[in-house]
Amino acid sequence: MSYARVFCVGLIGVAGHVVEVEADLSAGLPAVLLTGLPDTALHEARDRVRAAVVNSGETWPNRRMTVNLLPAALPKHGSSFDLAIATAMLASAGELPLAALDGVVLLGELGLDGTVRPVRGVLPMVAAAAQAGLTRVIVPLGNAGEATIVPGLTVRAVDSLRGLINFVRGTAPLLDPPPLGSPPAETGPDLADVAGQELGRYGLEVAAAGGHHLALFGPPGSGKTMLAERLPSILPELDDAAALEVTALHSIAGVLPSSGRLIRRPPFQAPHHTASSAALVGGGSGLAQPGALSLAHRGVLFLDEAPEIARASLQALRQPLESGRIVLARARGTTEFPAQVQLVIAANPCPCASSAGDQYCTCAPTARRRYMSRLSGPLLDRIDIRVTLRPLTAAQLITAAEPAIPSAEVAKRVAQAREAAVARWKRVNAAVPGPDLRREPWRLPATDTAGLHASVDRGVLSARGFDRVLRLAWTISDLDGRERPGRGEVDEALQLRMGESRDAGR
Repeated sequence: MSYARVFCVGLIGVAGHVVEVEADLSAGLPAVLLTGLPDTALHEARDRVRAAVVNSGETWPNRRMTVNLLPAALPKHGSSFDLAIATAMLASAGELPLAALDGVVLLGELGLDGTVRPVRGVLPMVAAAAQAGLTRVIVPLGNAGEATIVPGLTVRAVDSLRGLINFVRGTAPLLDPPPLGSPPAETGPDLADVAGQELGRYGLEVAAAGGHHLALFGPPGSGKTMLAERLPSILPELDDAAALEVTALHSIAGVLPSSGRLIRRPPFQAPHHTASSAALVGGGSGLAQPGALSLAHRGVLFLDEAPEIARASLQALRQPLESGRIVLARARGTTEFPAQVQLVIAANPCPCASSAGDQYCTCAPTARRRYMSRLSGPLLDRIDIRVTLRPLTAAQLITAAEPAIPSAEVAKRVAQAREAAVARWKRVNAAVPGPDLRREPWRLPATDTAGLHASVDRGVLSARGFDRVLRLAWTISDLDGRERPGRGEVDEALQLRMGESRDAGR
């Protein structure tokens, strides 16, 4: 037999594509020709596969070998094709019968000693195989847990090329995926740890209930970071579809825990303020990889010390915040990643950042304006809620010993508000299209939106801001258990949008 074919899966972004790995032996000088748009890592598979085959005790065929990856027009990258290439080459040389691998997907990277190493992106690869109608997969033992997440598949694991060869020859079985242990206890920061800052806590609750973006301003030590870190604790758990999407993204990035379970808690990403644009929104040579923006999909992206972040990096967030996705064009193709995030930014009021408040600030007015102008108007226009936190007083710190409202209690109110929004719009309030808000039966009376109209006419509120205030008003109404917002909710939403709330103590 001089021809053999097995199946593998390639990834472009989060989309998987079944790839046929063909191998053919022909007369000629000994060489390995790899075709089908492979990248550098895949080109190097020739040397990895040869060493793995020899060190597994097999004979390397000294003939001209052609390995083709179909579809040939689809870019291929990474080392997950190694196991499939080695199997196809041995089968084409007549060393392996392929009856046992008919319709089986092979995934895994080979070490020079023949060990099968884990690879990134196994979850979306296995999901793509299932969508293509393939029902059996063989994956590295280290990836077996995440592969079992996809229902309807028979998953087997392998830890070495020798183990796979013995299975194909019928002399030994494959490994079963490790059993799943009990789910780990969900622990994390709790809102009960935050002293005072009723306005900040209320702004966080409104943001969680409606899926709104949030900006926190205030001096060091006022609780901006503490509040932001606790936003995931009051968000609802991810449903099956969202959890699978988030888990797939983390698998591609290589940061998925080895527990083999879906990520149910909304993710939280807090890149350092010196992070590059590529680290923030995704990038890299060849085909782009997901950045912190996509890893925070369905969760929270927190940018601390936002004015210190490079302006180009902040500007790169503007389009994804509107569309909920990031499209990255690179030399080897265009990659799209989902990016539906809640953005939370935190900033000091000025460069000196006096912890005692503005009365001790040593910055000139022009320096303060220059510092805050690093947050561009178009970016701030996309942020629904702006909260200014004041320094804590001694009395607030002393009374902080009393139990505060925990995250679990706030999460119940958030869940009820979200259920009301989903029953009305089939989505959270922050995602409702503007035209839907302005047409019947959801259009609010002119008497209730008089202050909002006046703000637009005075030029202090943009058309985008107009819609965002209406969305905020509906969220406030849902938290209060009302059927629709009135003038009070609209005015409060406008004040939250402009930076203050008249009802901070609720």
